[in-house]
Amino acid sequence: MKILFLRLTFLVMLLGFSARAGEIADFELKDINGQTKKFSMVRGEKLTLVDFWATWCKPCLKAIPKLAAISRDYESRGVKVVSINTDSPRNSSKVKPFARMYRINYTILLDPNGIVTARLNVNAYPTLFIINEKNEILYTHIGFRPGDGEQLRKKLDAFLEDGGE
Repeated sequence: MKILFLRLTFLVMLLGFSARAGEIADFELKDINGQTKKFSMVRGEKLTLVDFWATWCKPCLKAIPKLAAISRDYESRGVKVVSINTDSPRNSSKVKPFARMYRINYTILLDPNGIVTARLNVNAYPTLFIINEKNEILYTHIGFRPGDGEQLRKKLDAFLEDGGE
């Protein structure tokens, strides 16, 4: 019985990860300054690390300094960090001062109605995607724990070495 449960659990995990594979269609969201931006305008030349987050999410707060360092260290290599804030419309006004307080140095887009979030089946925060220049999702990471920043760097390095494949 235990083996059957483990096999079913593994199958569900595989199906969950394969359901996330695919491409990201270009989308438009407003940035924290109220300017409408297309994903194609803010993405990286080679890779884009997309972070879905919320101001109330504790693991998201732990991820911010690591993502800021990745943004700083990888921009010259054609990698951009794009963050998509998912706070409700009522809380969207908090994002800009929050970004200043946490010294976020990468693009922040707002998805207060959850349109892009739902399209990509994001159900937990933070959820991070590494996307190549063809808008293909290469990697998905859910949550943020100690060591995850280094894991993201290793993935970015590997994808950059493989040419974003």
